[in-house]
Amino acid sequence: MSEIKKFPMGPLQTNCYLIANNGQALIIDPGGDPAAPVAYLKKTGAELECILNTHLHFDHIYGNHKLSELSGKTIYASDVDLVLMETEVGRGGLMGFPVVEPFETQNMSTGETELAGLECRVLSTPGHTPGSLTFYFPELKAAFVGDVLFRRSVGRTDFPYGDTEQLMSSLRNVIFTLPAETVVYSGHGPETTVGEEMNHNPFINDLSI
Repeated sequence: MSEIKKFPMGPLQTNCYLIANNGQALIIDPGGDPAAPVAYLKKTGAELECILNTHLHFDHIYGNHKLSELSGKTIYASDVDLVLMETEVGRGGLMGFPVVEPFETQNMSTGETELAGLECRVLSTPGHTPGSLTFYFPELKAAFVGDVLFRRSVGRTDFPYGDTEQLMSSLRNVIFTLPAETVVYSGHGPETTVGEEMNHNPFINDLSI
């Protein structure tokens, strides 16, 4: 049996997701104190397999150090995004926000893999950041997209290394090739679906899908 839990956390209420599947679990984008997902793991007895980052903006990674320290588990992200850690939007300090505690990552390669006993397709979806990743789980009909796509909106591209043309290409050529019923779990705000955003998102109605 699989379950998806959402934990808004940190100064920007970034959505941290926990996927549990038959006693195994993974956590995506721990953007603050990971106490709540850690408590869930203890309550259910699920074993954390790894920590995933969709991208390396400060509000998605505040909890990386503590969660890795508590669990002893590896943090995975795209090496392409490591350049962000040289900027305030990556290491923190932007507009007075706290600095991120240092942590180490291993590169997450794109392609098919298995995570927490589930088939996962790791998709390259740059634009919001150069190394943005989407984690698509066909069995769950779920895609964890970070800040690439939101309900009726799209990710910002005015931060360092953002690229509007890349973002629109990621939406057109990657996200919108997923089944329409795929639930989109964004880094902020409520869930939506691929079909809903293809048909109703005002920022991308001109993509001519």
